[in-house]
Amino acid sequence: MNARQAPEINRSKLWLEKLHTYTEKSHEPTELIVEGTLSRMVGLTLEAVGCRAAIGSRCLVENKNGSQIEAEVVGFSGERIYLMPIGDPQGLEPDCRVIPLGTNSLAKVGFGLLGRVVDGSGKALDGKGPIKTDAKVSLTGVPMNPLNRNPIREPLDVGIRAINAVLSVGRGQRMGLFAGTGVGKSVLLGMMTKYTSADVVVVGLIGERGREVKEFVQKILGEDGLKKAVVVATPADYSPLMRANGAMLATSIAEYFRSQGLDVLLLMDSLTRFAQAHREIALAIDEPPATKGYPPSVFAKLPALVERAGNADVGGGSITAFYTVLAEGDDTNDPIADAARGVLDGHIVLSRTLAESGHYPAIDIEASVSRVMPDIATERHIKLANDLRQLYSLYQQNRDLINVGAYQKGTDPRIDLAIEKQLEILHFLQQSMNEAVDIEKSLSDLEQLQCSGSR
Repeated sequence: MNARQAPEINRSKLWLEKLHTYTEKSHEPTELIVEGTLSRMVGLTLEAVGCRAAIGSRCLVENKNGSQIEAEVVGFSGERIYLMPIGDPQGLEPDCRVIPLGTNSLAKVGFGLLGRVVDGSGKALDGKGPIKTDAKVSLTGVPMNPLNRNPIREPLDVGIRAINAVLSVGRGQRMGLFAGTGVGKSVLLGMMTKYTSADVVVVGLIGERGREVKEFVQKILGEDGLKKAVVVATPADYSPLMRANGAMLATSIAEYFRSQGLDVLLLMDSLTRFAQAHREIALAIDEPPATKGYPPSVFAKLPALVERAGNADVGGGSITAFYTVLAEGDDTNDPIADAARGVLDGHIVLSRTLAESGHYPAIDIEASVSRVMPDIATERHIKLANDLRQLYSLYQQNRDLINVGAYQKGTDPRIDLAIEKQLEILHFLQQSMNEAVDIEKSLSDLEQLQCSGSR
C-alpha cells in the first residue's frame, strides 16, 4: 500500500460507518405528528380539527405568512379541540396550521431567578439579560401526601407587629389577606417582603395594573427587598391563560426553593384575579356559570393551587403563603372570599374605615384570625393577645356611648380599662412602612401594654 492509497481507505471507512448509522436510524420507528387546521375562533377560544392533543399540552398555531403563536389545550368536544392562545391572536386566519408540540406546560426554575422579574411564561421583564435556570418542573405541581407533611410548629417572623403579636403566622401556614381596593394591601405585602425572616420571597402579581407592577418593584419592594425575591408579574392586559399560569409559575418557583430545604414566603396578589382568569377560560369554552357567573371548575382550581403551599416532608423546607382576596364593594362574603376562607388556615381583614382614618396597616383584629396560632404560641402569648382583642372590641362596642359622654366612669371596670388603654392599643397596632418589628420586639411591646389590668 502506498501513501496515496491510505487516505482513500480512511475516507471509505468513514463513509461506510456513516452509511451504517443512517441505515440503523432508518429502521427505527418515527413518531408521526398529525397536524390540524384552525376551523373557528370566537372571542379568545380557538377550535382546531384534524389533530389530537391532551388537556394542558401545547400546540403551535402557524399562520400562512409564517407567524406563530403558542396555545394551550383547554378542552375538547368530539373531533374538535379547544385552545387558548398564550400570546396575541391578532392576524390569525381560517385554516391555519395547528401543530401539537406534545409537551405539557413546564416551569424553568433555579437560583438564577433571585432578584429577577419575569412574566407568566418565565421570560425576563427587567431587561437584565437571560436567566440561568437549573431545572424544569411541572407548572401544575405534584400532589403531596398530607400525612407526610411536617406539622406547623414554628412561628415565622413577618416583620409586622400586629401580625406577629395578635395573628401569629406559622411556617407553612396559608393565610388570606381580605381587602377592598386602596386600603394598603400592596404596601403591607411589600413590608412583609422586606422584613420577613424567610430565606426566599416569591411574589406573584396576578392581574394587577401595569403601573402598579413597576411601583411595587421599585418603590415598595426596593433594591434591597428584591435581592432575595422573585417577582412573577402578569398584568391585567395579559391573556387569561397567561394570568392563570402566572399564579401557577409563582407557586412552582416557591416549590423548587422549598425542595432545596429553604423557608419560602409566597405572596400572591391576588387569588381573586386568578379565579377571574379561570372564569374567562371556562366561560369561553361554554362551561355553564354557577354562583355569580363563576363556573364550578373555578372552585376546584382554588384548593388545587392553595394546597401546593405548606410544609414539605419532615426535615424539608416550607412555603408560608399569603393570598390577597379582593372584596368587591368591601363585601367579604362574595363566592371567592367564601371559598378562600374554607381552604386557608386563617384570614387577615383590612378595614376601609381604619384606612380612611390614617390607621396603617389597616388590620381589623376583630374580624381576623390565625387558625394555627394556638399551635405555635405560648399560653402567656395567647392570653396577652386575647386580652388585647377583648379590650379593643369592648371599646368599639361602646364607642358611641363614650363619644357622646353617655358612659359614666366607674360603671364597668373593664370599659374603664378599655378607655384608658385605647390610645396605647391603637399606637401598638400601627406601624410605619419603613419600620421593621421582629417577633421578640412585638411580644415585648404586647407585654408592656398590660391589657389584663395587672401591674
